[in-house]
Amino acid sequence: MGSHQVTWQDQHITVAGLGVSGISAARALAGLGAHVTVVDGGESEQHLARAAQLAAAFDAADTPGTVTVRLGDADTLPEPTDLVVTSPGWKPDSPLFAAAAEAGVEVVGDVEIAWRLRPEGAADWLCVTGTNGKTTTTRMLAAILTAAGLRTEAVGNIGTPLIDVVLAEQPYDVLAVELSSYQLHWTPSLRAHSAAVLNLAPDHLDWHGSMEAYAADKGRIYEGNRVACVYNTADPATEALVRAADVEEGCRAVGFTLGAPGPSELGVVEGLLVDRAFVPDRHRQAQELAEVADVNPPAPHNIANALAAAALARAYGVEASAVRDGLRAFAPDPHRIEKVAELDGVTYVDDSKATNTHAAEASLNAYRPIVWIAGGLAKGAVFDDLVTSAADRLRGVVLIGQDRALIREALARHAPDVPVVDLDRTDTGAMSAAVTAARDLAEAGDTVLLAPACASMDMFTNYNRRGEAFAEAVRALATGA
Repeated sequence: MGSHQVTWQDQHITVAGLGVSGISAARALAGLGAHVTVVDGGESEQHLARAAQLAAAFDAADTPGTVTVRLGDADTLPEPTDLVVTSPGWKPDSPLFAAAAEAGVEVVGDVEIAWRLRPEGAADWLCVTGTNGKTTTTRMLAAILTAAGLRTEAVGNIGTPLIDVVLAEQPYDVLAVELSSYQLHWTPSLRAHSAAVLNLAPDHLDWHGSMEAYAADKGRIYEGNRVACVYNTADPATEALVRAADVEEGCRAVGFTLGAPGPSELGVVEGLLVDRAFVPDRHRQAQELAEVADVNPPAPHNIANALAAAALARAYGVEASAVRDGLRAFAPDPHRIEKVAELDGVTYVDDSKATNTHAAEASLNAYRPIVWIAGGLAKGAVFDDLVTSAADRLRGVVLIGQDRALIREALARHAPDVPVVDLDRTDTGAMSAAVTAARDLAEAGDTVLLAPACASMDMFTNYNRRGEAFAEAVRALATGA
């Protein structure tokens, strides 16, 4: 539904969270005449500054609605409340939502509000989710759409808040929308033009409560799709989500594969990305889209990302040449299988973004032989399958971080002959020591790979800072510092 069908005037709306998406929702809804109360449990200086900034913006603006901020109490439902809008990170079992359920008040996310605020004739959404690769695929898709001459942006879980984008003065032609499982949980009425689930592996189970609940939230992205549900043929769970989805008549299931594609699939043939889904005769024809070498970097899981992005773009009617031009123009974000340097014949690669075992396995599959730097916060992960799959590629392993013993024990069970350096330190110099230890294990032709398979917060502010520390340590090796 578009905003012309919804009356926000004088609605009492509670916004949970004083972050980027919460502030965006508060501003937009108050601008439409709602009375908004933002609640947040925090009372830090940063919270107080944000609250003051939000209040000042409304004091200065001529808006029909109002905004008030309540800090220090994230559990109690303000009265009256007609609707709760949550930020993605808030858990479904939060006391605020229990209070809302008891009062019969609907809880939705900022993405749902963006969907409801879309004006008549608004841009279609091409949506992407999955355990790993979402951001890269969404940005690849935006690059392809841009190469096709369309006004677009990569949004959702990245970039500009979706609410701001749908209300932009200059309308978009189509949007490339990354959606997390958190966001999908709170987005009941989304109906995408086409959508992709890239892969499915255990993640965020503390938030969702079970793998089944996590998968179900991912699968919501397919509900009501009009043209194509894109899935990964190597991951049967993604196809199962397509089969379970209630889609519009005529919507097609389109697979992507790193092998030769069958009808209604995109895949790889002799170094080429090819399309057998969006061609006049998919049983006899294939359309060349790009070369594998056009994908940056051409690691297997990144080629899969490119195929998924291409499938969504082709579903929207984009020409093959734009797929090639978009992939050539695309530059990956930092800390995603990023080559830092080559020293004495050894390549140093930063994949600090590999914060879980699924992402680390994809990264480890891209190289051989490897000296692997791993460890951090495991978040309940187990490492036996990861170590088993990578064992024959490992020259050596350097372990860092709080939960490194879990990886060391898996290595002892499944790769007992691989040398392991266990760094029992979490200070700021630990990464430098790890890189030096990795250099000592490596031989010419090897790759030293930071793919931690763990979160970073035991030692670093975030995965970006961890990757920067790795790159700084490698550069220090190069200069002999």
